[in-house]
Amino acid sequence: MDRLSLEARINAEVYNYSGKIGLYANDFKGNVIEINSEDKFETASTIKSYILAEFYRQVYEKKIDRNKVLKYEKENFVVGSGVLRDLDFGVEMTAKSFATLMIVISDNIATNIMIDLLGIDNINNTIRDLGLNDTVLHNKIDFEKYSQLGTTTPKDYGKLFELIYKKELWSPELSEEMLEIFKNQHYNTMLTRNLPQYFLDSENTGDEELIYIASKSGSMDACRNDGGIVNTPGGGYIITLFTKEFVDNLYYNEHESYRFGGKVSRLMFDQFISLGGSFK
Repeated sequence: MDRLSLEARINAEVYNYSGKIGLYANDFKGNVIEINSEDKFETASTIKSYILAEFYRQVYEKKIDRNKVLKYEKENFVVGSGVLRDLDFGVEMTAKSFATLMIVISDNIATNIMIDLLGIDNINNTIRDLGLNDTVLHNKIDFEKYSQLGTTTPKDYGKLFELIYKKELWSPELSEEMLEIFKNQHYNTMLTRNLPQYFLDSENTGDEELIYIASKSGSMDACRNDGGIVNTPGGGYIITLFTKEFVDNLYYNEHESYRFGGKVSRLMFDQFISLGGSFK
């Protein structure tokens, strides 16, 4: 390997990281960058992206209506991320609204409502049908009962977003609908951390939006993960970053996974931009 190749520079960037990083990136120009991309990682909330894929499969197959009204009941309560835990029981919304909360603010209660609606077996069957053979949803979210939520690899997660970017997940229209949900996701813990914020903030700058991120992150004691689509004027690329085996289990913005992952994301971004839309 060239000592200054992209892969070598990534490894140099994370040399002092206490844990293990997995990376999968695809520039759609024939260049795929992989580091530990087939290692298995705890999904944490990234599993919610696969649940969204199953939701839209059932919409596509007309098994469910995205406008079906669902209710948040007491038995759905679970701690963790989201806003429903702070609302009164009995809140009613459409299935699509619950699915959107599941992604945009990573709402755990909305996630369990979606799992009940869709079925764990259906979710896992769809994951396998997509050829993502190293990914599985183990159970609903319940931190008192289960220490795991899901298992995946950076490569599987990247492949899911590739299908969405290419408008090949069920239909072009549904792929676009999923893309818009991922674009509104609030917790870009690694992908956007070190990117030039000016280009991501057209609302406040008044300038044309040059770059968008469509992604879903996830964090549990065992992992800190992020991944999705980065779209630029030179085209788009997929990047998924997964971490494990680090020494610090605390949750805060300066966690080493976020710092080192953010460095890798910026390195990939600069490489892509400087070469006019490719990694090599």
